Amino acid sequence: MELLNRNNNVIKYLMVTIGTIIMAIAINMVYEPLGLVTGGVSGVAIILKYYTEPFIQGGVPIWLTNALLNIPLFVAAYIVLGKKSIMNTIYATVSLTVALFFVPTDVVAYEDYILASIFGGVLMGAGLGLVFTYGGTTGGTDLLASIAQAKLKHYTAGQILMVIDGAIVVLGAAVFGLSKALYAVIAVYITSKIMDNILEGVKFAKLTYIISDHHDMIAKGIMHNVNRGVTGIPVQGMYSNAEKNMLLCVVSKKEISNLIELVAQIDPQAFVIVSDVREVLGEGFIEYRQ
Repeated sequence: MELLNRNNNVIKYLMVTIGTIIMAIAINMVYEPLGLVTGGVSGVAIILKYYTEPFIQGGVPIWLTNALLNIPLFVAAYIVLGKKSIMNTIYATVSLTVALFFVPTDVVAYEDYILASIFGGVLMGAGLGLVFTYGGTTGGTDLLASIAQAKLKHYTAGQILMVIDGAIVVLGAAVFGLSKALYAVIAVYITSKIMDNILEGVKFAKLTYIISDHHDMIAKGIMHNVNRGVTGIPVQGMYSNAEKNMLLCVVSKKEISNLIELVAQIDPQAFVIVSDVREVLGEGFIEYRQ
């Protein structure tokens, strides 16, 4: 068990690291060279770099701003939220800072802002999706929103985050122009869609209800061939007044076709209901995070 937990932690930190590298590519090679401010600490860092370029060669590096702005946020989060809530965030933030240091600030999309919005949004969404999937966050405005929400309980963290990031995007519009801000909004939208698709792809499952006179054979087939647990629920048909057992089984999206084929082979007359499940916690799916 200890070895299994260690392997899970290695995979978790590896995937978070890959996610932050992808994010750094989006920031350093797409957003920063074209002045696209999409909110967050990285948006503030892009603005600060622009304003300090006349005084410091190349301006204040984005990685340095990211590190410096997150330090007071970590202290505040430790006080308000507690140590346990920020450990994964610290790792993800440090990983992103290191990635921002090493990833070169080359221009990928040049002056093609539509391409930059799409490509940057896809990269950022993929990176954030990996980080969030494996239990991390990258600090910044996400962490600030969580701290503020602990004090402003009549607002959700999402509402507070929208206000904070919205203010940063507006500031970016004042610095780089309205047209670039509009492209940044497109990038933010694409980021949210890609991130949601990654998170839902991991959490989504299929819930099946199976009513059949051969429920025992079907249950055994599912447990042995699909390798999923099955729950039997006593039900009664209101038309026939016949009592039967309804089987309840949750499977992944990849397994649903095998389950349906198995049921059809055992009882072609079985009544099967399949529905989407947004999240499943427990054995065989997503483990509870302590």
